[in-house]
Amino acid sequence: MEVKKILWPTDFSSNAEAAQPYVESLSDLYQTEVHVLYVIPELADHEPWYGIFEKSHIDRIHEWEEENAKQRLDEICKNYLQGCPLYIKHTAIGNPAEEILKMIEKEEIDLVVMASHGKQGNFDFGNVTEKVVKNSPKPVVTIPIGYRES
Repeated sequence: MEVKKILWPTDFSSNAEAAQPYVESLSDLYQTEVHVLYVIPELADHEPWYGIFEKSHIDRIHEWEEENAKQRLDEICKNYLQGCPLYIKHTAIGNPAEEILKMIEKEEIDLVVMASHGKQGNFDFGNVTEKVVKNSPKPVVTIPIGYRES
């Protein structure tokens, strides 16, 4: 198996962070690029709460989210991925599973490494992870939460 590009989707939760040692190990083994992706939820797709926001207000919220996401991605890459030959940070706005699947195609990803569920996961296997596993054209390695390699 040839692996040149790994995708690590993250929601910045401690659950998502459980995949980090595996991403780093696999990138060292295969000398790959690591693409780190954070998806900002699309607010316009949700039912209005506390009234309806104008598009400009939603755009400002998305801009704020993206600035924060970029800072967090910088921290992840600086603190955890120094050993990776090349890491590339991405943000997207939309449905997390759909955006992960788009990124696989767009960047020609060879392998996805992600936690079995993110910060909103209440079950052993999260909704986003399940959709990615079932629909990905490439292999997806899922790291069970609570399991840490010793």
